[in-house]
Amino acid sequence: MKLSQFNFKFSTDLIAKYPAKFRDESRLMVVHRDSGKIEHKIFKDVIKYFEEKDLMVFNNTKVFPARLYGKKEKTGAEIEVFLLRELNSEQRLWDVLVDPARKIRIGNKLYFGDDDLMVAEVIDNTTSRGRTVRFLFDGTHDEFKNALFALGEMPVPRWVRKQNEPIDEERYQTIMAKEEGAVAVPAAGLHFSRELLKRMEIKGIKTAEVTLHMSLGSFRVIDVEDLSKHRMDSEQVVVNEKAIEIVNHAKENNRAVCAIGVTVLRAMETAETTHGRLKTFRGWTNKFIFPPYEFSVPTSLITNFHLPFSTLLMVTAAFGGYEQMKKAYEVAVKDKYRFGTYGDAMLVL
Repeated sequence: MKLSQFNFKFSTDLIAKYPAKFRDESRLMVVHRDSGKIEHKIFKDVIKYFEEKDLMVFNNTKVFPARLYGKKEKTGAEIEVFLLRELNSEQRLWDVLVDPARKIRIGNKLYFGDDDLMVAEVIDNTTSRGRTVRFLFDGTHDEFKNALFALGEMPVPRWVRKQNEPIDEERYQTIMAKEEGAVAVPAAGLHFSRELLKRMEIKGIKTAEVTLHMSLGSFRVIDVEDLSKHRMDSEQVVVNEKAIEIVNHAKENNRAVCAIGVTVLRAMETAETTHGRLKTFRGWTNKFIFPPYEFSVPTSLITNFHLPFSTLLMVTAAFGGYEQMKKAYEVAVKDKYRFGTYGDAMLVL
């Protein structure tokens, strides 16, 4: 498929700037793939579409405070440093993005905190905006991470909030978050409240957890028309024994398996066997999913409404069917559903 096929009429006014007052009370569009029927619900109604022993699979990644503001040595110019991934814990090496990038060269030092608590030295250029930096810090790794994260802020996207606008850190995490490592929240999980999870438990709906640490690669602009030529940035994935036992048991008993977000789709497809089951996986994936694509493990999907040309939209279209999703998005725009991280949700059955 071509990049241009993932454009649609869209106003940025539809991008949600803030989350719904209550996690489970955003709007929910339900799309039935077999009939094409579209329903309009409130998110907490989602459990009406699942029965006892059906399964929902969550991404338990936890967002860390990845955005820092430092000062360049000598000039004192403010530099935004966005932490991407830790490369070497002993040497305190990190891949980062810097802005403005043109001002930062190899050998420059950056200072963070009111008392220059943390110092970083640029040791390599990785991309036009990317750099590898070495943080200079005396102390244990845990002390270093605590000090570093204390200087950072939650990386809520710029198109959601402006610099210096207060951040609700609790609402930019899912209630399943426990494995630290993401720089973006798996948005579909934001709709689940503790009350909703309790209602699911009472009904007998099962849950499982996998981990995919979202990077900025999922949001990187695609600059090729032929999608087969796009290369995703690698993201860390963990699918453990407990998860595969729960998922495979559900599949063997013909229960529904619902992926909570496209990150869960990608994690499960990365760990899938040739027999349509999951195997343990611990490593990295750059799997890029777009139509046409055959899914063997998940039978349904909960996801947010994504922006034009995004990889997230392409994964959704691969699962829901290109024409079906095109129609659903036309309805979403017409009915003013909220888009983006804090937006409304879609259940694809």
